[in-house]
Amino acid sequence: MPLTTPVPLRVPAPPRVVAVTPHSPAALAGLTVGDEILAIDGVVPRDVLEYRQLIDEADIVLSLRRGGVEYDLTIEKRDSVPLGVEVHAALFDQVRTCDNHCEFCFIYQLPKGMRKSLYLKDDDYRLSFLYGNFTTLTRFTEADLERVVTEGLSPLNDSIHTTDPWLRAQMLRNQRGATSLRWLRVLLDHGITVHGQVVVCPGVNDGDQLDLTLATVLNEYSELATMCVVPLGVSEFNTESRMRLHTRGEAERIVDIVESWQSTYLAVLGRRVVFAADEYYLMVDRPFPAAESYEGFPMHEDGIGMARAFELEF
Repeated sequence: MPLTTPVPLRVPAPPRVVAVTPHSPAALAGLTVGDEILAIDGVVPRDVLEYRQLIDEADIVLSLRRGGVEYDLTIEKRDSVPLGVEVHAALFDQVRTCDNHCEFCFIYQLPKGMRKSLYLKDDDYRLSFLYGNFTTLTRFTEADLERVVTEGLSPLNDSIHTTDPWLRAQMLRNQRGATSLRWLRVLLDHGITVHGQVVVCPGVNDGDQLDLTLATVLNEYSELATMCVVPLGVSEFNTESRMRLHTRGEAERIVDIVESWQSTYLAVLGRRVVFAADEYYLMVDRPFPAAESYEGFPMHEDGIGMARAFELEF
């Protein structure tokens, strides 16, 4: 039938169907691979989060484009019954790219000539929620906060690096880095679970600066779920003169600072909060902490306790 549902706007890449579950409501209604979903009940989904909410409703009307022809398709289904469609991407509007210029950014250390997607720098809270990407919150807005709180987009991962405003702005090469941690405080105030990360750059945010960061987290962001401390990675394509590998002495001090603050956090908050990446224990030739000290391995995918978790599988 001709398109009857008004579609007020277009997104750069409307969700495209890449798979249809046999015998699902979508299959029974005639939806096929390659169909583009322009709107759902007249609403243009910005991303897969909104898309999932919309298709969860009963008896939905999809505004589709197939072979250049636009039309409406009514799908009869009960509330909360899966539609049976897989779409091509998580974000249908534009990815919110990162406008920081961190000298320690791993993307700047990639060789030329690789696939374009590897050079994409995102700072998108939606990808943080969906895939665990880290965001600096330098592009976070009031509208983003409203959506995160309203839809319960938790947990999120925040790249903290340092709590010193001047140093953070310097490290991110972005003046908004000095103030964007205010969003961390607001997110915590609204009950959003946030995991933090410090990428330690030797001679920049280690030593006394790391000590100050962990003290500030206790004083100002004590609701933070975890804080992982990870070493800077340096590739042969690095062009930043300040960026270098840790010495053994620097790595030893990182481990000592983290373990000291773990004891403090445990005494004050009843949990350790901060954890050093496995690489640090390898650098200084120390045994990994006991499995129970990782408190459930919440940041396993960030390299925290990965070795102990692997050991437990045998």
